[in-house]
Amino acid sequence: MNNKQKYKYASSLLPVEVRRKFKGLQDRLSIQFKDESLLYNAFTHSSYVNEHRRKNFSDNERLEFLGDAVLELGVSRFLFATEPDMSEGELTKLRAAIVCEPSLVKFSNELHFGDFILLGKGEEQTGGRTRPALLADVFEAFIGALFLDQGMEPVTTFLEQVVFPKIGDGAFSHVMDYKSRLQEIVQQTNHGNLNYEIVEEKGPAHAKKFVTVVRLENRELGTGIGRSKKEAEQDAARQAIHVLKGIEAEGEN
Repeated sequence: MNNKQKYKYASSLLPVEVRRKFKGLQDRLSIQFKDESLLYNAFTHSSYVNEHRRKNFSDNERLEFLGDAVLELGVSRFLFATEPDMSEGELTKLRAAIVCEPSLVKFSNELHFGDFILLGKGEEQTGGRTRPALLADVFEAFIGALFLDQGMEPVTTFLEQVVFPKIGDGAFSHVMDYKSRLQEIVQQTNHGNLNYEIVEEKGPAHAKKFVTVVRLENRELGTGIGRSKKEAEQDAARQAIHVLKGIEAEGEN
């Protein structure tokens, strides 16, 4: 049974302009669905289905369910590979911050997914296109659709473009108390005193970013960037932990 039969999504009944619009989305994302009905399904809200009962459309709730699990797996694999010093509890906490609704809404908005959601007229008039829960659901449904259409590797490639860079850039550093962890490491090894210094402020007032350097005595260990001073310090501490762990590993060899 192929996906079209399984989902019974009557994609041929969608207006030509809708299908043309989704073609543009695929071009922009550099992703071409083998079964485009999965893509349409991912963006179909239940309100649209209810208003087109005779056209055999289906909503995105099942794809959302699948996408939630696929997203967790993808993020888990990435964190397992890139954060070798984190405990199970810390990994779980960071993953939860990455896959939570506010984060998914940001990813969805950056991709302008809200422009493509197929909504019923009532949902449209009440602001459904910008509703956080709806935007988060669409992001997960898209991942579920991509997984069904092409497997895990294209999903990973997509996450490498949209999600993973934000982890590396310290967007979630505020979730983990890297400063406390760094202090503990320094105290255990008697390396000296830590000092954080803001070395640069850049960007307009409404979108300012801070650049912070953390030093151990006079030695620079890490540079962090954040939307607040605290976030920049956490990011700098995160980098410093990797540096100290690397030195420790070299000493054991």
